[in-house]
Amino acid sequence: MKLHDLIPNPGSKKNRKRVGRGISAGQGKTAGRGTKGAGSRSGEEGHLYRQGGNLPFFRRLPFMRGEGFTPPFQVTFNEVNLDQLSNFSAGAEVSPEALAGIRMLRDTRNPVVILGRGEIKVALKVRVHRVSAGAKVKIEAAGGSVELIEE
Repeated sequence: MKLHDLIPNPGSKKNRKRVGRGISAGQGKTAGRGTKGAGSRSGEEGHLYRQGGNLPFFRRLPFMRGEGFTPPFQVTFNEVNLDQLSNFSAGAEVSPEALAGIRMLRDTRNPVVILGRGEIKVALKVRVHRVSAGAKVKIEAAGGSVELIEE
């Protein structure tokens, strides 16, 4: 068998119905759409909101509506955990610039917070915008220092 011998199975391919091509073609004039009403017009499918008496699609979706608002001044922090600071050597300064230099910040425009997951073995000078209480205890227990940057 060769590529040009291949044919589809009988009955699997059907010619499309060519409507609106005269009365002798069997689907002329109204072309199977009936006489009047929205179904006979072009563009009759309308929009999703109009569903002929049913609850419209958008109102059936289970979203919360009218529940408060998004605060315009909320702050998104770059979160860095203690176990991620293992790249720094003893006595190094951990600052937003240093973290951005090793690509640890998602967005350099946002402030940095140090969180307490993991352990820290070396003394570091941490200079960031916010430090969790647990992280501060661990940093100072390892001999490091914490300084907060004022915004």
